Amino acid sequence: MGIGAVSDELLGTFVPIAVYWLYSGLYVALDGVGRLDGYRLHTREEAATKNVVSRAAVVRGVLLQQVFQVAVSLTLFAVIGDESGIGQKQPPALIIALQFITAMVIMDTWQYFMHRYMHINKFLYKHIHSKHHTLVVPYSFGALYNHPLEGLILDTIGGALSFLVSGMTPRTAIFFFSFATIKTVDDHCGLWLPGNILQALFNNNCAYHDIHHQLYGNKYNFSQPFFVMWDKILGTYMPYSIEQRKGGGVESRPAKLD
Repeated sequence: MGIGAVSDELLGTFVPIAVYWLYSGLYVALDGVGRLDGYRLHTREEAATKNVVSRAAVVRGVLLQQVFQVAVSLTLFAVIGDESGIGQKQPPALIIALQFITAMVIMDTWQYFMHRYMHINKFLYKHIHSKHHTLVVPYSFGALYNHPLEGLILDTIGGALSFLVSGMTPRTAIFFFSFATIKTVDDHCGLWLPGNILQALFNNNCAYHDIHHQLYGNKYNFSQPFFVMWDKILGTYMPYSIEQRKGGGVESRPAKLD
């Protein structure tokens, strides 16, 4: 079953990728608006000097990860697919909502512990996870800039587990993974914009994640992409506040830890 001539499985695989580049492109356009510099978490000078990887290399790295993502997704759907071609019937709205919440918790749990371990294990950090931290000043389309192995473990396997454990249909997966993609891009956008509903509703947002990308926050704020529960439960949450930056703009400033 699908929309038009395209199956839900194909849509669930490729729509989130299209969403990634479209939503990132929106932030690229906003980045060119000088009037919004007052909402940047870092100055343009910081972005130019602190990030040691070129934007072209970031694009290539993300595209490589998305190739792996497509391969795993299509393989998963082929294994669990219904050969009758009829497709799964959508459950009631309440069940879909519960599946969404379950998938969010599963993804957060998987990514918290895998992400944290990649910081604890010096070998994994040096050879794998440090690639993502070359973006000291995060930006939208760098959200999935990772070592391919990290992308496979954290994002692709984490997504597959969320899909399987929650029991959602391929059609529901289109919307869930598109939402997760939007959330991940937003968490790396570097703009603290008034009226941004994602930043208002979720404590896990671009200001929270920006703390993690700084040297002082390297051992804190591991949770992604939805909640901060594991950080708070396990004592790795670094509280922060949004303050006016000297010289203009805003910054995510860590509060003192007990």
